Amino acid sequence: MDAARIRAEAEAQGFARMGVCAPDAIPQAAGRLGQFLAEDMHGQMAWMADRAEWRGNPATLWPEARSVIMLAEPYTPDVDPLGLLEQPEIGAISVYARNKDYHDLVKKRLKRLGRWLVEQSGCQIKVFVDTAPVMEKPLAQAAGLGWQGKHTNLLSRQLGNWFFLGSIFTTLELERDAPEIEKCGSCTACLDICPTNAFPAPFRLDARRCISYLTIEHKGPVPLDLREKMGNRIYGCDDCLAVCPWNKFAQDARDAGYWARVELVAPRLDDLAQLTDATFREVFSGSPIKRIGRDRFVRNVLYAIGNSARPDLRRCAQALTDDPDAAVADAARWAMQRLSS
Repeated sequence: MDAARIRAEAEAQGFARMGVCAPDAIPQAAGRLGQFLAEDMHGQMAWMADRAEWRGNPATLWPEARSVIMLAEPYTPDVDPLGLLEQPEIGAISVYARNKDYHDLVKKRLKRLGRWLVEQSGCQIKVFVDTAPVMEKPLAQAAGLGWQGKHTNLLSRQLGNWFFLGSIFTTLELERDAPEIEKCGSCTACLDICPTNAFPAPFRLDARRCISYLTIEHKGPVPLDLREKMGNRIYGCDDCLAVCPWNKFAQDARDAGYWARVELVAPRLDDLAQLTDATFREVFSGSPIKRIGRDRFVRNVLYAIGNSARPDLRRCAQALTDDPDAAVADAARWAMQRLSS
């Protein structure tokens, strides 16, 4: 099977770019991952330490694989998400989470391409989107799709950094693409803009200080010294992505599933604070936000209320000071104290 044929089919299926590498193409990844875990920078994400040997060496994940096909799918926003941070009465939701769950959208496309590949060649395949112990970003760099920037996210000369990654492991022997080299130069925009100083050095991330981690992965109360720095970000953070100058090459999102739902572009904090478990599940059905649950989400909303400097939102916090969830009640009391003073 010729890689050019697969690339043409991938584009026909809606992917923006494709590259190929060997399963053992990222020998340096194990060392970087080991240092990250040894310094406890993964925080509560115990799943990162589980099966670390698979993450560090994809060849051990499925020994029969001979090639890894890496694919990119853009989700570029229509407007600059940094503008939402200037509106304290609304909640800022990360661009990727404003509509359908990308895991479902990318995986469906991967499976369609995979079925075509099996039909055409008789090979075996396995498809992965972010949920398996696969280090997509180093593999994507090895496959020539881009490079890991100083913010540790993948950058591309053709796509900027607003894109998802998916992979197809296959038993086919395919021609490899040349790996991409790092092109950040002297730019430090992504490091300088981070509100919590989550980057101890270029190309290194301390997840414990990252707002995306704090609002999505971190369970229980957020450390006091970080709450004020979260501003009105209630699910994820796009600052380091949005400020990157390579975004001048970003492509429009091709799938309507990535176009933002109007009610999630600038949702009002007072409305979100009133969500019950049932209404939360109804509002965020089919959204990646649903997986963190009502309690963690409302906790984040209360931190944003506490940072809003809007005394009229004090009543929202007051109503939740005795919430059954301890982290929500703690966040409500913190917000009350902030708005009172």
